[in-house]
Amino acid sequence: MNLFPFDDATCSVLAEAHGTPVFAYHGPTAEAQFQQLRAALPERVRLAYAVKANSHPELLKRFASLGASFDCASIGELRRVAELALPQDVVSGLCPETTWGARGGRRGSEATGRSPSFMTGRTFFAGPGKRREELQLALQMNVRIQAEGWEDLARLDEISTTELAVNLRVHPATGVEEGNRIIGGVGPSAFGIDEEQLPEILARAASLRHVRIRGIHVFAASNQRDAQQLLATHRMVLEMAARLHREHGLELQQIDLGGGLGVAYSADQTELDVEALGQGLGQLQREHSWFKGELILEPGRFLAAPCGIYLARVIRIKESRGTRFAILEGGINHLLRPLLTGEPFPVRAIGKSGPMIHTTLAGPLCTSLDRLGEVNLPVDLAPGDLLAFGRVGAYGFSEGMTHFLSHPVPPEIWVA
Repeated sequence: MNLFPFDDATCSVLAEAHGTPVFAYHGPTAEAQFQQLRAALPERVRLAYAVKANSHPELLKRFASLGASFDCASIGELRRVAELALPQDVVSGLCPETTWGARGGRRGSEATGRSPSFMTGRTFFAGPGKRREELQLALQMNVRIQAEGWEDLARLDEISTTELAVNLRVHPATGVEEGNRIIGGVGPSAFGIDEEQLPEILARAASLRHVRIRGIHVFAASNQRDAQQLLATHRMVLEMAARLHREHGLELQQIDLGGGLGVAYSADQTELDVEALGQGLGQLQREHSWFKGELILEPGRFLAAPCGIYLARVIRIKESRGTRFAILEGGINHLLRPLLTGEPFPVRAIGKSGPMIHTTLAGPLCTSLDRLGEVNLPVDLAPGDLLAFGRVGAYGFSEGMTHFLSHPVPPEIWVA
């Protein structure tokens, strides 16, 4: 397992060339992650990269060139994807001329027997608080909208002039609980329609003039590295979809299984077995032969995290009442995830080896919340030493509090 996309020599060169702190991304690593996952998946599975993980333009271009679709959750993300000028005739998200998946699927829209209206482009629009102008832009972009509730459905029906297929986000009544609850779980949620409210919403939606519910969307996990746990959630979603089809006559073109595909953040963690995930999804497709549409996966972290690194120098070493602090030139203004989850990014001292000692990483901000985790670093760590943080290609720069205390915003470097 390689937790860092660059070796020590390259890290030193990047730091000297661009200064620190700095984020750097390795294009070939991102491409390899996409190709590994795409090759493992069965037919009729679309990959929609979750732009929230990292919206760097070069990363989006790289994934677009590989045939990715895109999951957006804001008007800003929609605009970034609009700049890619994606072709609008892709269903599978594999490549522009391909309709289904990576393993000998049929090619061309004529091979599916679908009407062109089913081909809704390569972008999805989710999020619990969509404003009218955001919905209007999504319609102009031919985006498939993930409706969060009645308000989305009613607004879309008002501004649409033709029949419009949408997906309805559902908050399930059962599922796999997250260790660190970021987006999933089965308790109260601001996301989607509670599963028990679906009959009422579907009845109301039947009266809409233009909007037609033609898919469901369930996002119920975050950073899950156990393929069987993910598949248990996916099975629950497909069984829910089957009930809606059977009991309410819902005709589904798409079932969006959400994201949650995880990565390891330390050498003692196991990576997600994508082959097992792909085989399990194939089995679920066979069990649910009634469903002829496409499944959607929204990986963000899995695709982007391994390609990124964050470089920052040590400013000060402090011993305080039995604790060693390494105070860095960047903190939660650049890497917020450790504070949110309690799990540090993998880190190493460039050009250092030898005995290690427990060290608390602190940033330069005037708050005791500015902590990047507790890690083992060399005993002889000193001011000026360079630290490299791995797996920051997702939820690194994109999640940082970059404006807090008005420290300079670090550059992002793309290494092709």
